[in-house]
Amino acid sequence: MYDAMRLIEKLPEMLSGQELLQTMQILPPYDRGICTGGTPTQRLMQLNDLYRVYAPSHMSMEVYSKLYLSILRSLQKKGTKLAVQQANRNASQIQEAARSRGEQQYSGIMGGADCFTIIGTSGIGKSSAIARALQLIGAENVIQLEKPYTKIIPCLTVQCPFDSSVKALLLEVLRKVDEELDTTYYKTAIRARATTDMLIGSVSQVCLNHIGLLVVDEIQNVVNSKNGRTLIGSLTQLINTSGISIGMVGTPESEVFFTQAMQLARRSLGLKYNALPYDEHFAEVCKILFQYQYIKHPIQVTDAIIRWLYEHSAGVISIVVSLLHDAQEQAILSGRERLDMEALQDAYTQRMGMLHSYINPAITRNVQSGKRKKKRLDMTGAKVCNKNIKVGSQDIEAHSQVSVPSISHNMSETEIQSLQPSMIHTLIDEARKNDMQGNALIDFISNYIQIEVIA
Repeated sequence: MYDAMRLIEKLPEMLSGQELLQTMQILPPYDRGICTGGTPTQRLMQLNDLYRVYAPSHMSMEVYSKLYLSILRSLQKKGTKLAVQQANRNASQIQEAARSRGEQQYSGIMGGADCFTIIGTSGIGKSSAIARALQLIGAENVIQLEKPYTKIIPCLTVQCPFDSSVKALLLEVLRKVDEELDTTYYKTAIRARATTDMLIGSVSQVCLNHIGLLVVDEIQNVVNSKNGRTLIGSLTQLINTSGISIGMVGTPESEVFFTQAMQLARRSLGLKYNALPYDEHFAEVCKILFQYQYIKHPIQVTDAIIRWLYEHSAGVISIVVSLLHDAQEQAILSGRERLDMEALQDAYTQRMGMLHSYINPAITRNVQSGKRKKKRLDMTGAKVCNKNIKVGSQDIEAHSQVSVPSISHNMSETEIQSLQPSMIHTLIDEARKNDMQGNALIDFISNYIQIEVIA
């Protein structure tokens, strides 16, 4: 046993407010003289500094506080009487699992510190915020005590296996611990051909003795895997038998999985973020990024450019950075040497093609090809035939006998308004035939509009 306060004293002091924002910010040095005095090669190489810029947001502050307090709660349980009792019980249960080679149930004495999620749209900076926060917390620095001799990793980050394999995740935890502490847990487990039951006990013991916070990234991999529930169950068992905090990081699609049952939803409480709104923070980030221009003729960022960047990035900062980087790269390579609207549009058109369907800016509307021409219906009505309308995860085939009024380009505004109630009532009648209610009904009408009006 040892005093947990000796571990906590090893952590740096917790920051907050403006002090935290200023400390988290990363602005690489910039020499404006490189624009006129540097060669194209030098400027292209220096252009990579754009990816090093980090402008913290409210999300950054919340992530930092969440991680710091989770590590703190976990360290407070280290070396206590309950921790020693839990270690002894884990050891006996590991031996029992080795003898039985069957399903071994591990029981917890101390309980878990907490389990939380950090869920956000891809590209908004979750991973950058977590990495920066852990850097300030000093999570990479192993805490070492002499009496008694022990080593603690404040935070260990692993990635959820693509197939949600419990055994693969547990072995990855052991492998990462060996890298940090120069131990042989992974080799021992492989040599012993440890079963999943044995590994849960071993990893619980390792987490109890050596880990503060365990972060599992790419947790959305559990959504489409048959092993998803099993993996989350194993993480719950780790919490109860090791007393550590576990954070799960993923994209919004993982919400569908966690809301399936109460016990899963309870484990998924935490932080949730979407793309940035068009506000002062987004404008400030754009102004900071525009300070790093490496073309020969730098320009001043305008409100029109900021608005264009927002509409062509959907508020995703990583896309903004890629646009500014690629626009400058193309300008340098072509000899235009200007970061104007034309350069930005070229970068968006030529380099961001695969993202166009996800962004759909209001300024430029994609023209559909002839293969997807819109099906026009006449004024008297038309039949909806062989049309699958997606509702949730199911495809509902519209009945062929339904007459749905259509809106023609030649109609006046008065005629359109007179037809809208008829269209809505007809669609509702059709939806009722398929026993759709609530959100399913809304999805049905929304998808019909996308197919018959927009498509």
